[in-house]
Amino acid sequence: MTNTTPSLVVLATNSLAQVAGGDIAQLKQGFSAALGILFFFGFFWGVIKIWSGANAISKGDADGKMGIVAGIIIAGAAAIMGALFAIFNLSGAVLTPTF
Repeated sequence: MTNTTPSLVVLATNSLAQVAGGDIAQLKQGFSAALGILFFFGFFWGVIKIWSGANAISKGDADGKMGIVAGIIIAGAAAIMGALFAIFNLSGAVLTPTF
């Protein structure tokens, strides 16, 4: 009895082969647009976390400091990852977000 359904590895290999033969610039442009959208959501989510952390501190909650730190990390996550890629000499893999 043979299995007629293709495996996930074969599908992934075929998809990557089509991209490699096609226009890589168009693929990078799509990822750059998705990264720009991610920047927008991350920035606003980080600002809300910082704001809620500051509000918690004003009410005497000690956990508000961690909310502020988490907000900073969330808002700057993409920039932090870009810096890490540059530090490890992988700057060719860093995309510039488009808005």
